[in-house]
Amino acid sequence: MSIQIISDKNLASAVLKSSFEEPKLKYVLLIIDMQQATFGRPAPIFDAAGLVERINSLANRVRADAGRVILVQFSGPPGTPYDRSQDGWKLVPELNVESSDLRFSKTASDAFQSTDLETMLGVPSESRLIVTGCDTEFCVDSTIRSALARDYDVTVPDDGHSLSDRSHLNAEKVIEHHNIIWAAGALARPIRVCKCAEIL
Repeated sequence: MSIQIISDKNLASAVLKSSFEEPKLKYVLLIIDMQQATFGRPAPIFDAAGLVERINSLANRVRADAGRVILVQFSGPPGTPYDRSQDGWKLVPELNVESSDLRFSKTASDAFQSTDLETMLGVPSESRLIVTGCDTEFCVDSTIRSALARDYDVTVPDDGHSLSDRSHLNAEKVIEHHNIIWAAGALARPIRVCKCAEIL
């Protein structure tokens, strides 16, 4: 019996390289509180139509890349605009939703609190979480910080979140402020902050 010795250096190099290559992370797009009650306030959501258009386009790219789209809706007490029995709880009709998308409800700003989001996402090392939606300084920011504390790789499109003008500050300034904070790298781990169009 003879033993064949493989001496092809290129083959050996390729095998060695593949052994150390990191697996491709799956994109998971989280869309927060894009509900009729959010967009039906007296003070309108800043750049509402543009926000929906950009999120729809990003969601299509994530699906095409075999990623997942998860939509979360805030559920409020009975009689409030976010009551599940009210139209305000429903997603805005302009938002494209596919049958393959996952959906769940939350009762706090943090989408991880008392929900199954962590189970849906799975092991942090296997996915890259993109956080979008409303409102910038409440549910979006709270969820980003919670994801970082759980060691998720987080990407935030700086034009993928919004809010209404506040009494002390207009929406554009709030968005600008949070984009700067997230990009500064001062939180639990670095965050990629970029345009929706730059993702995938």
